[in-house]
Amino acid sequence: MKFEQVLWTDERAVALQRILEVDLHGRYAGRLQPGPGRDAALSALAVDPDDVLATVLAVEDDTGPVAHAALRSLNGEWEVKRVVVLESQRGRGIASMLMGEVEAIAARGGAARVVLQTGDQQPEAVALYSKLGYTRIPVYEPYASAIPFSYCFEKRLR
Repeated sequence: MKFEQVLWTDERAVALQRILEVDLHGRYAGRLQPGPGRDAALSALAVDPDDVLATVLAVEDDTGPVAHAALRSLNGEWEVKRVVVLESQRGRGIASMLMGEVEAIAARGGAARVVLQTGDQQPEAVALYSKLGYTRIPVYEPYASAIPFSYCFEKRLR
């Protein structure tokens, strides 16, 4: 397993981002009905490429990219975004290694902590973050007003 830093718009990164979006749509479609609430939620989840500090792919020589995570600047914080591992590759510890890589990038960049948001329909994500030493924190903006069923976490890096 090796890690590659790529652009947010790298076609391999975009393909993994789309896989996550399809999964999340299936989990939350019933909670995000068309209208202003859905628009606010989609806006809160949108990532401006100009705010992306790093996009990391976990790559295996024989398989290609198998996982994705990114870091973006949000209100002066380093926020972890779009963590996804291909379903066929889950259970191998890839997500833990990938999170370690993005945490190391953030620490080298001077971050005292990283934060992240996930949802109440993603128990495997909650379990991963808890296992990795993330602590639950109050839901922060833009999620507090747009996606109140969010779970937010932090991990201190120093």
